[in-house]
Amino acid sequence: MIDTTVADLSRWQFALTAMYHFLFVPLTLGLSILLVIMESVYVMTGRQVWKDITKFWGTLFGINFVLGVATGVTMEFEFGMNWSYYSHYVGDIFGAPLAIEGLMAFFLEATLVGLMFFGWDKLSKVAHLATTAAVALGSNLSALWILIANAWMQNPVGSTFNPDTMRMEVTDFAAVIFNPVAQAKFVHTVSAGYVTAAIFVLGVSAYYLLKNKNVGVARRSMAVAASFGLASALSVVVLGDESGYTLTDNQKMKLAALEAMWETEKAPAGLNIFGIPDVEERTTHNAIKIPYVLGLIATRSLDGTVEGILPLVAVAEERIENGVVAYDAVQKLREDPNDISARETFEASKRDLGYGLLLKRYVADPRQATKEQIQKAAWDTVPNVPVLFWVFRIMVGIGFYFIALFAGSFYFASVQQSAPRWLLRLAVISIPLPWIAAEVGWLLAEHGRQPWIIEGVLPTFLGVSSLNAGQVMGTIIGFTALYGVLAIIEITLMLRAIGIGPYGHKTAKPAGGAAAAMIDR
Repeated sequence: MIDTTVADLSRWQFALTAMYHFLFVPLTLGLSILLVIMESVYVMTGRQVWKDITKFWGTLFGINFVLGVATGVTMEFEFGMNWSYYSHYVGDIFGAPLAIEGLMAFFLEATLVGLMFFGWDKLSKVAHLATTAAVALGSNLSALWILIANAWMQNPVGSTFNPDTMRMEVTDFAAVIFNPVAQAKFVHTVSAGYVTAAIFVLGVSAYYLLKNKNVGVARRSMAVAASFGLASALSVVVLGDESGYTLTDNQKMKLAALEAMWETEKAPAGLNIFGIPDVEERTTHNAIKIPYVLGLIATRSLDGTVEGILPLVAVAEERIENGVVAYDAVQKLREDPNDISARETFEASKRDLGYGLLLKRYVADPRQATKEQIQKAAWDTVPNVPVLFWVFRIMVGIGFYFIALFAGSFYFASVQQSAPRWLLRLAVISIPLPWIAAEVGWLLAEHGRQPWIIEGVLPTFLGVSSLNAGQVMGTIIGFTALYGVLAIIEITLMLRAIGIGPYGHKTAKPAGGAAAAMIDR
């Protein structure tokens, strides 16, 4: 049996660094696009107030960008420090998109971000706008290539295991790039980032209006954020539906778990809007369903089947047994690469090799596994059902709340041209919500993949480095302390910049009647 303590601690460490880094990513993605919109208005109108608006939100973008880069670099090193066997096993595939991200995207935004901040008086209006647009493009391209790498972990297309090298190798790089999971994850993730930035701008603008400060900047910023946010929030819902559809083909267990659907239902399956998952009894109590909706989302049809957890466990058991056959063939090929019979056996059963490796948690040689151990390994393919069930509903609930908030803000900002104080207060207290939604969404995607570090290919507990628990715990403590300090720095700098406002230490322009026009007292 393998001691999974190091794997569990390594997962906690990577979760800590990844989720902390992801606090900065959505705001970077969204603010970069908003800066392009705001500066475009400045270039078209020539009005100084739009330049002030762009420079103010650009300052907040800069603070967020710097800390985002600093925390992202750490994750690159963790692949070698904590997940060395994973890096060895799939490095030829996983490393390529990350390398392209550095060459194509990160260098682009890192090179031009300085011009964006310090080139206002050295570049023409159009040239500076092009620079800002290039930074935004680089930010979004960076997300694209990272999500291509992550999507391959969720759906490992365009690759195969080579028993001669004992590694995964690329067979079709185009399939890796155009992975349908990557497409769905990218558009959903960047849309969520746009929503995050829109809520941030909306909330800070609402704060200024409540304080009757920087009213001209706040009023215009709020109008842009409300319209941009409404379009983004609607797209998140639509693109989230597309993400659900991709689960039907390659991550059926994740889909069944987030719905706490234990048995396969008659098509089309209903969508659980509430329930209490019971893992012990393998049922969901007090379930409230919307008929047909899950079947329509997952299969785009009225007769497509969404499989339940229990039937999928039975399928996993069969695949584990077939994976043992593949494992046996690999061992024979290691002894004699010219064994034609073993190679034929491997080719026939290789898609299930990863399932056979699940048994290494219970026995050193999967070929010696008992029926009971095979059954336990089959149940390991079921992620934490209650966690997935509830984080999915938290994410969806927040998403629909955003649609309502943006719709109300858009109406009051553009039609009424005044905003009631209750709406402004609501916008301010809503600032943390997009980060909560983003984090639980990331938890849903990554925790729902367990027990796989690469879906169906490599179990998570086999991907770790040769470390002991004390070494990993020491780095967890160190990263927690470091990131705690960085969090304090980030919040302090953001609050200070917001407190200073768009006009620096100068006296803000008088609000006059603009405040009364914007705020319905």
